[in-house]
Amino acid sequence: MTGPTDAALPPGKLADIVTYLEMTARPLRPPVPAPAGKLALMRAERCTVSFYRYLYGTVGEPWLWFERLLWSKEKLAALIEKPEVEIFVLYVGGVPAGYYELDRSEASDVELSYFGLMPEFIGRGYGAYLLRAAVDAAWQHKPKRLWVHTCTYDHPRALGAYQRAGFVVYRRELVVFDDPRLTGALPRDYHHPKLPPLE
Repeated sequence: MTGPTDAALPPGKLADIVTYLEMTARPLRPPVPAPAGKLALMRAERCTVSFYRYLYGTVGEPWLWFERLLWSKEKLAALIEKPEVEIFVLYVGGVPAGYYELDRSEASDVELSYFGLMPEFIGRGYGAYLLRAAVDAAWQHKPKRLWVHTCTYDHPRALGAYQRAGFVVYRRELVVFDDPRLTGALPRDYHHPKLPPLE
């Protein structure tokens, strides 16, 4: 699927291809071995807004995550305090290394809403381990379907990682949105290799 080039977009707009993936049965693959080191995977019970913003901002900053940066404290709190939303944090040597978020708001589906590693922990073997943990946790709720989405601004290996974990692509769509560097969601000097520089 192809979309308009940046030159064809109205001023201040960006284009993205969002890819949706799903799995309809728990994978039968063997568990992913835990990486070496002192690891702890813990649910962030009663997660605070400030801690959530730290996770979301630090993990997502390189990949153009910005939507929830625009949310008010009250709106974020209402979401993360829902019993159907589960946030798990991976710690390595006592330091937050990544997180995933599951949303069970739909009766028969579980969404892997967010998943990622802190920049310092990418490429060190933690991603596959954390993703398998997220998949296993989701299937404990016995859904009919587990789904996730990724996009062209995500880590270049994200799509392949989801497919290796057992997800299958079922839809792609073009989205056009306001450049977050112009709305104030991200700094004007924010850099992403796929973003044209601001004039």
